[in-house]
Amino acid sequence: MTLGYFNLVLHNHIPYCRYAGVWPHGEEWLHEAILESYLPLLDALFDMRARGIKYELTIGFTPILLDQLADADIQQNFVKYCESKLERTRRDIEIYEKSGDAGRRHLAEFYLRIYRHSLEAFEGRYNRDIIKSLRVLQDEGYIEVITSAATHAFLPLLATDSSIYAQIKVGIDTYARHFGRPPRSFWLPECGYRSSFKPGDTAGTDIRPGLEKFLSSMNIRCFFTETHMIESGESVGISSQELVNPSRAGASGNPPVSGIQKKVVKGTTYSAYLVGDSNVAALGRNSDTSLQVWSADWGYPGDYHYREFHKKDGVSGLQYWRITGAHLDLAAKDLYNPAWAQNKVEEHSNHFAGLVLKLLGSYRETAGRPGIITSAYDGELFGHWWFEGVQWLKAVLTALSKHNAVEMISAGRYVTEHPPVERIDLRWGSWGKAGDSSTWLNRDTGDLWDRIHLCEKRMQAAADSHSPAPGPRVADSPWREAVLNQSARELLLLQSSDWPFLITTGQAREYAESRFQAHYEHFDRLMDIAERGTEGGQERAFLKTLEEKDNPFPSINYRVFAPGEAGLPR
Repeated sequence: MTLGYFNLVLHNHIPYCRYAGVWPHGEEWLHEAILESYLPLLDALFDMRARGIKYELTIGFTPILLDQLADADIQQNFVKYCESKLERTRRDIEIYEKSGDAGRRHLAEFYLRIYRHSLEAFEGRYNRDIIKSLRVLQDEGYIEVITSAATHAFLPLLATDSSIYAQIKVGIDTYARHFGRPPRSFWLPECGYRSSFKPGDTAGTDIRPGLEKFLSSMNIRCFFTETHMIESGESVGISSQELVNPSRAGASGNPPVSGIQKKVVKGTTYSAYLVGDSNVAALGRNSDTSLQVWSADWGYPGDYHYREFHKKDGVSGLQYWRITGAHLDLAAKDLYNPAWAQNKVEEHSNHFAGLVLKLLGSYRETAGRPGIITSAYDGELFGHWWFEGVQWLKAVLTALSKHNAVEMISAGRYVTEHPPVERIDLRWGSWGKAGDSSTWLNRDTGDLWDRIHLCEKRMQAAADSHSPAPGPRVADSPWREAVLNQSARELLLLQSSDWPFLITTGQAREYAESRFQAHYEHFDRLMDIAERGTEGGQERAFLKTLEEKDNPFPSINYRVFAPGEAGLPR
């Protein structure tokens, strides 16, 4: 008997950092993620595949991350980064051999083996092509790779629906370019969801659509939400007639009166729901399993035997210490012991697999049907922040593969093979600290959003004026087209959720402010050039520099920001 389904979701995102500084928040940001998270994860997945272990999970890579991983300069810079890590590690080995510090020498040799293997795997096993390796696993049914908004913009706070459309459309097109197929599932950046609403300054019957409308128009089957958004939503059963003909759903999202209906109930993360009157399903993050990893008080990564992230050697940057205890000063940390940590990995993975079985069994007993557990995490947590995290993932997937009562399944396959039988009305929300938009919009970031909104409206007006849609339009020239296409790239980069997030959290405020300001100034100057129609030597040099530096989304057409492209009123 099937107790239920387990949907592990890893969301991977690094903002655009190509040639945007080095350490700690420049391009090395991405190099660290490749070395410590992406390559170890690929190794684990291909190793399980080679051993005949049947697994399936959902993995998201944002479009801006995909284009960076495919960039030849970033690939070459990553090789140089690894060679530098190897050189520093060899230097530490020599130092500790001379000083007689066997403990640190042993750990340095441990790191040397890891870094050497990772560089060899990147060059040989994966031929520098992480995306192609993901494509192999997806084509064979081990993973479902999902997409997201182009630059991970916090969609509910964008001012124009044309910007929402552009972020989603460019994201989907980028995915298709890399994977040779359209995506089935979508990660809403920061799990930020916006329901339909009537703007306060708009007269008449104008209604701004919920995000599910945009996803539905581009054939996305499902997206993910935070726990509280599902559990605070109201669901209603779909009538038997609507199961045959989904178009019979009313504008309010309620099913027809005729047919078999269930009473309105609160949502649960153990079910998938169609959102509003759309054909797009939402899957909510399961809190019980998520907290086993995320909880600062009792989550697995905080175990005293795991490696300490925050303490690093002042010269080599190597991490030689374990967490040791709660609230300890970094000076009081003990040396890391990989064998002790591995024992904890086995203990915690078995506990997690047992928890999944217990929760699914309890839900089936209560609800009388199999449920689904969606456990969603930031992918960079595993390996980078939690050094042993990829080992833990591998052990969890291996353990669950031995239990016939639980089927590991990807999000897209689940909603395809088990169509939702209930609808839900979701409220606005996110997986931010307060469950709303305050992590991204507050007194420290209000000015950023004012400028983003001005740029959105300026881009929309330019795209609408030069759109090929019926009506009076301004004729384009190749020069104007190139300038406006680069303007579109700069606007997408400006809209990244990372800049307000880093300012709010204080993790890298000055860096985020400078990156935001740079993209804002680039956009502003490009639009001035396009609007004036100037085409001198300075303008050409400026455009060439930006096209070389800010080069994601190579086939972008700025008209994606035109309201007519999204079927929106002009």
